Amino acid sequence: MAKNSPIKVGDTLVKPGERATVRLPVADLYTGTSLAMPVHVVCGRRDGPVLFVSAAIHGDELNGVEVIRRLLKRRALGSIRGTLLAVPIVNVHGFLDQSRYLPDRRDLNRSFPGTRKGSVAARMAYTFMHEIVDKANFGIDLHTGAINRSNLPQVRGNLEDEATLQLAKAFGAPVIINSNARDGSLRQCAADQGMPMLIYEAGEALRFDELSIRAGLRGTINAMRHIGMLPLSKQSRPVSPVLADSTSWVRAPESGIVIPKVELGSRVAAGQTLAVIGDPVSEEEELVIAPFDGIIIGHSKLPLAHEGDALFHVAAFKSVLRAEHRVEEFAAVHGAS
Repeated sequence: MAKNSPIKVGDTLVKPGERATVRLPVADLYTGTSLAMPVHVVCGRRDGPVLFVSAAIHGDELNGVEVIRRLLKRRALGSIRGTLLAVPIVNVHGFLDQSRYLPDRRDLNRSFPGTRKGSVAARMAYTFMHEIVDKANFGIDLHTGAINRSNLPQVRGNLEDEATLQLAKAFGAPVIINSNARDGSLRQCAADQGMPMLIYEAGEALRFDELSIRAGLRGTINAMRHIGMLPLSKQSRPVSPVLADSTSWVRAPESGIVIPKVELGSRVAAGQTLAVIGDPVSEEEELVIAPFDGIIIGHSKLPLAHEGDALFHVAAFKSVLRAEHRVEEFAAVHGAS
């Protein structure tokens, strides 16, 4: 097999068979403290694809940071084909502040492709695009739900692209969702370059969730095997995911105290009670009803809600029973020690 090519990230040239940690400068704090975006480069000896794996584009989404930390400890990386660009903390400002956003209150994942001389968000997006994305053939971006909102492990992508669909299936999350990319998102910019890219969503912001971390690690390794960076394993059997036909958020019909009646990953039927909303100053109650048969793939964890707040994210499937079995199989595989 052909020898791999060296890769340059920032001012650092990493040769085949070498590993390096490169720190890409980003906007300094107003105290004068310098900040840098860390990039772990693993350049295999043999030729192969370049994959980037990123986390904490939203600075309060932590599961992916731990996924990448564990990935970099795997001995198998010593014999990979191609090159891995692992960026555990993209939004270093938000990570320090435990915030989704940058100091300019912009969402980094709505600021791509960015500009060299724009806002803090635009400059960071520009750096990530030119130093990471432009050098890769595939991408995996690791996310969680927002604060007080938890997601069932799931993969999102443009499944109309066959290469992305196959990569999503190989990842092994229980649910895959055909999701349109939003303007200014990293995935939109990757799609514009014809790059197959996945979004992995699992858990909630500012919390570690062990099942989500294990699943993200195993899924990333599955994806690396699929694209030829790692040899196929005879022992592991990825969970066969189910493709959601559609998803919809069920919102609070009234304001009040939320008493949930279903859990994340639950199978629900049309007309089933998902929660009861009680008036804190009276005995009045309002039911939150499932609009169709499906699986709960996301939910709010706050016991309080205003009218119109998103409470439950429900995914519809051709066979809800099959989807339920996939979720149970997934939990059994990744919940084990």
